[in-house]
Amino acid sequence: MGTEIRSWQIVNGSLIPIDTVLKDEGRTEPYDLEPWLASNPEIIGAGIMIIGRQVMTKSGPIDLLGIDRSGNTVIIEIKRAELPREALAQAIDYASCVAEWTVERLSEVCSGYTKKTFQEAFNEAFPDVDLENLNLNSSQRTVLVGFSIEASLERMIEWLSDTYGVNLNAVVLSYLKTKGGEELLTKTSIISEEMEQERTRKQKKFEIPMSDEPGTHDLDSLRRHLLDYLARDEVTIKRIREILFPALLKTKVLSRDQLKKAFVDSDPNHDESKVGYYLMPVSSQLGMTKNDFLRQVVAYEYPRHKWEKDNFSVRGQYRDLVKEVLEELNVIRS
Repeated sequence: MGTEIRSWQIVNGSLIPIDTVLKDEGRTEPYDLEPWLASNPEIIGAGIMIIGRQVMTKSGPIDLLGIDRSGNTVIIEIKRAELPREALAQAIDYASCVAEWTVERLSEVCSGYTKKTFQEAFNEAFPDVDLENLNLNSSQRTVLVGFSIEASLERMIEWLSDTYGVNLNAVVLSYLKTKGGEELLTKTSIISEEMEQERTRKQKKFEIPMSDEPGTHDLDSLRRHLLDYLARDEVTIKRIREILFPALLKTKVLSRDQLKKAFVDSDPNHDESKVGYYLMPVSSQLGMTKNDFLRQVVAYEYPRHKWEKDNFSVRGQYRDLVKEVLEELNVIRS
């Protein structure tokens, strides 16, 4: 038998065993336990924000989906009784699906659950973290939650964690209903909170090196960098090539709101309320240290928030170069 929690209530100087079961008290997993955990995810682990509940994947619905302060997705699988060893395969299957998700997909899940944009929800949960410096969903964490755990599953979790550093944990809860009717939840974790926090600190290696410093490339080198980069067939780079740069060439300074409008104007299928999702990876690309050639031609400011780029422009001496590059890539015609 795996980890088990037993509790006693002190009544008139005597220990009275508390032996309550969630389902025997009319409590259910989807209607009671999930909302309890979502209301305060600290019981699952430190530094987690819930962005979705019953989130559908190719392999079925994830009970709770979260994001931690390092930008990792957190797959939370809940059982209202014992955690069987099969729960591990199920959760890993979900994690493999989520690993393929884009920032836009995560943003849609988050807005549907929180009624806020992903950026708003994340900055509210982690005000000290610069979202645009994170490589979102670069790693996935899995947390299994139940009221007891099979010994074999506990052994597998410890082995995968200790030997391979897999981001996997199990939280074993105990539901208590006292003689006075008060309901309590207690927990123990298979992997300690300290080890979980140490993992999170080590995962800072997934943060993207960022900078606001422009490059110092000569014109020929700058031209090659721009052509090589903008020719790539990646969604965010295509948006930079086909929306950002053409819009910048039409004006001296382009505000963030004007850039959002340019996204909507470029494609009637773009939902104006969701355009902020597209701007986040574009802004991140501009800020990556390795993309100093982009900052050499594109200037921006931080007029409102330290994490939100605004007032974009093409530096005057490079406007002709940008136009020539876009013409060569058949984005605009001479």
